[in-house]
Order: sequence, then C-alpha cells, then structure tokens
Amino acid sequence: MPPVIPGFEHHRVPVADGVSLHTAVGGSGPPVVLLHGFPQTHLMWRHVAADLAADHTVICPDLRGYGASDKPAETDGSVYAKRTMAADIVALARELGHERFALAGHDRGALVAFRAGLDHPDTVTHLACLDVLPTLDMWEVMHGVTAAVGFHLYLMAQPPGLPERLIGAAPDDFFGHFLDLWTTDRAAVPDDVRAAYLAACREAVPSIVADYRASAGIDIEHDRADRDAGNTLRMPVGVLQQDWGAALGFDAAGLWRTWAPDLRHATVTCGHFMAEEAPDDIAKALRDLLAR
Repeated sequence: MPPVIPGFEHHRVPVADGVSLHTAVGGSGPPVVLLHGFPQTHLMWRHVAADLAADHTVICPDLRGYGASDKPAETDGSVYAKRTMAADIVALARELGHERFALAGHDRGALVAFRAGLDHPDTVTHLACLDVLPTLDMWEVMHGVTAAVGFHLYLMAQPPGLPERLIGAAPDDFFGHFLDLWTTDRAAVPDDVRAAYLAACREAVPSIVADYRASAGIDIEHDRADRDAGNTLRMPVGVLQQDWGAALGFDAAGLWRTWAPDLRHATVTCGHFMAEEAPDDIAKALRDLLAR
C-alpha cells in the first residue's frame, strides 16, 4: 500500500467540468488548504497536516495534473494556467463546505496559492508561500550561467512534443534528480514516499510539463497585468525561502514586498522540501501566520 497521511480521509472532489481532485481531509476547526510542489503530491504535507489537524480542518489536494487528480489534455495554455488551478482550489473548498480558508503552498503549489490570493482576495484569509518567487519575478531574476539551476524551467517551456518525449524516456532519472539535488536531509523523503512521488510523476509527464509551460506563457501575462494594475495581496502573507537571493543576486524579500504589503519573510537553512525536512518549524510558521 502507498503511504498516506494517518487519520485523514480521501475524497474525489469535482472542481470543474471533467476535473476532480484527489484530496485528503483531516481534523476539525478553521479550514487550511495545503498545496504541494514538484515533483511531489499532497503526501509532502503529511507531518505538517497531522500537526495542524489538532485544531484545524486540513485539506490536502493533489493539484490538477498531479498525483491521483485528473489530468486534462493541454488544449491551450489556460488548462494549466495558475488562474485555472487556483479556481480549482476555491471550488474544492466550497464543495467541502468552506467559503473562506487559509492557504499555503510549496513550490508549484505556492504559485497556485499566489494566484488564488490575487484572484480571490475575499476567499483566502491568510497566504503562505514556500520557496518560490512569483512567476514574473522568477523569470526576471534568472540570467546568465546561474540560470542553469533552473534548467527544467527552460526545458518544459518548449512547445509540446520534445520535452514530453525527453522526460518520458527516463522519468525516474529526471524527477529523482530533483528529489536528490534539492534535499539536504535524504532521510526526510524515505524510500516509500520517494517511490510514491516517482510513480505519480511517471504517470503525469504531459500534465506536469503543461503546468510548467503555462508558467512560461499565460501565467506571466496574468502576473504582468496585475503588476501593471497595481494589484497586491490583501491578506496577511508569510514567505519562507532558502537564500536563493544571495546566490543569484536578488532581494527576495524586496520582490515579495511589492506584491504583499502585509508580509513576513524569512529564510531557512533546510533544503527545498522544507515541510518534510523541518515540519515542526513549518507548522509553527503557519500557526504564527494564522494568528495574525
């Protein structure tokens, strides 16, 4: 049996025409939605979710295109636009009986959470983003040889066909590369969890690529329109990041502050998969955010 979050129930929740999200739900109290990153599933939140479930209703979906959720074909860029994926999450919460909720995302999930905060400010009460920059800022700070750290962003930005074939030829090598490279404490992603991540990604190459491809196109358009209009995140925002700014030459907190006037930004010393490497610290940070 694949690993699960102990004590959580699993549901398939319809969120759009032909799209349902596989979702783990546990606990009771004010709702908190946790969105996973790449190359993972909702399982990345297993420790933090169990902690928060002591006094919150915790909702952990697999994003559209990932894990056991539906994977619609990429007919155009909007199918995996973060605007579309954010609307999935609002619909998911509503189907589960929650009109307003706190939202935390890691990596790809943080980009979905960011978009949800901009598009649905009356729905998202608190917002946490772990180890990303907003899409528009991310592309603007990637330059020169330092951009090699993000080679996968450029690969999956290519038109349909080539990236899917290249990744599909050796999916475990490709996705496993990031699980190894971005982890400081290898024991934080045990063998059964790693195997679950690889199996899920192996079956989702086209939709994962489509998610990334959207971030090289339509997601930039949406971010730029908001920046030009002066739109910002109106809820309390917490951002935790590795110190990529020191390595790549940008002020991460400064970039985030242009989007989030009510911001608390901190750097961490653990690896990218911080909810697995330092779950107690992440749970505390989320509780601190929810208390604001």
